[in-house]
Amino acid sequence: MACRITELVLDCVDPDKLADFWCGVLGYQVLDRDQDGIEIGRADQAPEDRITLVLSRGADRRRQKLPLHLDVNATDRDQAAELERLLALGAKQVDIGQSGVSWHVLADPEGNEFCLLKRRVAP
Repeated sequence: MACRITELVLDCVDPDKLADFWCGVLGYQVLDRDQDGIEIGRADQAPEDRITLVLSRGADRRRQKLPLHLDVNATDRDQAAELERLLALGAKQVDIGQSGVSWHVLADPEGNEFCLLKRRVAP
């Protein structure tokens, strides 16, 4: 039997702020909340079928590039329109030396990098 990814965990200083941001980006809802953090995901999926994002409260801010980051694709608009939407939600564009690439490197409100890819995918 194989394993399956069920959660991605992101350590953060302000889980509420990041939950608002990532729920807006991904169309997720808050599924669970406690003093240690917030779990967000698609409420319309059965728990055994979904992958959630856990925003785990921690005071220690990482100052170097994370070895893992998220890639997102637009579902109902082109990349340019999705970039505008993500920036309006609070994302910031990040220059990591990329040039001539088809994706945008962004950071969430706490500086965690993620990429907006060009391809449109089904919701």
